[in-house]
Amino acid sequence: MLNRVVLVGRLTRDPELRYTPNGVAVANFTVAVNRPFSNQQGNREADFINCVVWRRAAENLANFMKKGNLVGVDGRIQTRSFEGQDGRRVYITEVVAESVKFLEPKGSSGQGGTGSTGFQPDQNRNQNPPKDDFGQMDNDDDPFADNGEPIDISDDDLPF
Repeated sequence: MLNRVVLVGRLTRDPELRYTPNGVAVANFTVAVNRPFSNQQGNREADFINCVVWRRAAENLANFMKKGNLVGVDGRIQTRSFEGQDGRRVYITEVVAESVKFLEPKGSSGQGGTGSTGFQPDQNRNQNPPKDDFGQMDNDDDPFADNGEPIDISDDDLPF
């Protein structure tokens, strides 16, 4: 059986960061995802999908992303229910994110852009930017853009 969700969309509001009684970080957020077709009036509609992310990814999301930022979410659908204050059963369906990628390019216009890592330095805090899956900083600068000359690499240098 397979339960896999991949979304790309914009945050509809700033993520809400909270902590469980055991000190585990959890962030709730909503992603607006455009539908791939237009309605009868020719307008694009969007779905607003509730998501939740846990631990360090929750803290990174809350610290570095804001309403309007473009994110990629990889996770699974989960349903849960509880009894509301009025005594009725309330059902919730949400995406439990296993990873959230910050897709906004540096200095982008429009949505208050942050870097591709989602890092935007804050003058009042001493924070380290998030790292990629290999523990290295993302680098948007092309190291070969200035000279444009061919690279001399032998087949023995390639890992494949």
